[in-house]
This record gives sequence, C-alpha cells and structure tokens, in this order.
Amino acid sequence: MIVSTPGTLYLVATPIGNLDDMSARAIQVLKGVALVACEDTRTSGVLLNHFGIETHRTSFHSHNEHGKSSRIVEQMLRGEDVALISDAGTPGISDPGYLLVRAALDAHIDVCALPGPSAVIPALAASGLPSDRFAFEGFLPTKKGRQTRIKELVSEDRTVIMYESPHRLLKLLKQLAEFAGDDRQAVVAREISKKFEEFLRGTLHELIAWADSQPKVRGECVVLLASERTSKRMNQDNSAGKS
Repeated sequence: MIVSTPGTLYLVATPIGNLDDMSARAIQVLKGVALVACEDTRTSGVLLNHFGIETHRTSFHSHNEHGKSSRIVEQMLRGEDVALISDAGTPGISDPGYLLVRAALDAHIDVCALPGPSAVIPALAASGLPSDRFAFEGFLPTKKGRQTRIKELVSEDRTVIMYESPHRLLKLLKQLAEFAGDDRQAVVAREISKKFEEFLRGTLHELIAWADSQPKVRGECVVLLASERTSKRMNQDNSAGKS
C-alpha cells in the first residue's frame, strides 16, 4: 500500500577509521529508521553493534543496487524511513548510492544527507596544496581509458584528488610522473583518522622513491596532485629556502 506521506532516505556517513568520528545524529538516525541498507552487512555489523544499533539490515552494493533500489523505494513509499551507509565514509562518494538517490527523487521521496566522514576533505585540508578549487576524480579506471584520463588530469589548473588502492599506488605515481614530470608536487595521504595516519609530501620523484622502498603499502590512499603552476611556485620556494 502506498501512503500519502512517504518515508525519507537518509544518507549516513560512517567513520573511515576512528569510531569516535561517528556523530550522535548519525547514531540517532540509524536507530530510528526501519531499515539500514549496508554496502556489506558484516562490515557494517561491527559498527552498528558497537553503538547498540539493532535496526534491521539489508545488503546494498554495486552488484545488486539496480535490483534493490526499486524494492527500497517501495518500502519508503509505504511510509518507512531508510538509511543508507557504506563500509566507510559518505554513501555515493566513490561508493554505491547514486542509483538509489536518483530512484528516490524520481519517486518524490525526500533525501537527507548527514554531514560526516569522508577521506577527500581531511586529505585536502592537511595536504598543504591549494584547497580553494579542486577536482575530485575518485578511483581511476584500472585498465581502459586510464592513461587518457591521467593525461587530462595533469593539465588541470586545480588540485586533483584521486583514490587509489595500496597495491596500485606505485603504478599511479609512476604514471603521473610520466605525463606531469618527476618534479610535479604531490601528496599521498593514507590511513586517515586511524592510528597510523600518514601524509607524504614532495615531488612525484620523491614519492615514487618512498613507495618503492616500502615492503608493503597498507591502507586506502588518497593522492593529491598540484597543478603545474602551483608546483612550479612550490619548487621555487623550496629552492630559495635551501639557498
């Protein structure tokens, strides 16, 4: 049965590392909705159990979001509120969520996004690179179209932010250096908000040397690339400081 007042879709950001980053409002919403759609019910179960959230859960990930979206929309049309969470961070930002949001809006269902953790903003804020204008790329294609996209990104006049898995980090840094030059300034941020949070700042040549020296890079990485103009200024400032 469809009711006159449908429920609301809540997009709830969850911690990317430190559980203390979970907001009181996020906990309240997750306890109050009829259903929590989780990217991985097992991963999210650890978080939900930690905060005593016993709300019914269902899986919602990249392999089932097309089919699940319509069923979740039907539930909200019956007047029930639903929350969407990803394994970590903000739903829809390099994680499943867009299709459900679009389906909800098409059905005239209210969508409410709670502010919260995301690797993009803390990485940018602490990078030391210009933060007034930036381009967020997310994950690059792993194969087809990857080099073409990198060629476009190195020409950006804004700070470019990318996500990368630890086992592909060295490859990405080398590809960036191939098209941007070894002396382009960049930053690698890893394990943000976790115990071993680390920011590596320097030229691509220096970052490649660091990554190549590691027995194994751990944790999801955020790579930030300075624009050519910013990089030249930073390199000049660094040269002046050493003289």
